[in-house]
Amino acid sequence: MIATELAQQAAAVLQQATLAAPEPKGINTEGIVTFFASNIAPILLAVLGVIFIGRASRGEISKVLTSSAIAIVGLAFIAGAATLFFVGDYLIDLIFN
Repeated sequence: MIATELAQQAAAVLQQATLAAPEPKGINTEGIVTFFASNIAPILLAVLGVIFIGRASRGEISKVLTSSAIAIVGLAFIAGAATLFFVGDYLIDLIFN
């Protein structure tokens, strides 16, 4: 009798535990993008700046200008991609709402 009551109580506790389990959460992609934008990107830009200053001090001005232009074009492509993301989101909201 004690064993059956104990088994019933254990089953009830297990059932409540499975019902109260939280649903799995997704990946916080906005947090990841914010982390990269606020922490990683400035470090990479600082490294590029140090490389450019080092080259310029050795007299390799043409290489510095070429590298700077490539970096600026790359940043423009990244900004353009982000802009297209927001424009696409706006167009989808405009069409489907």
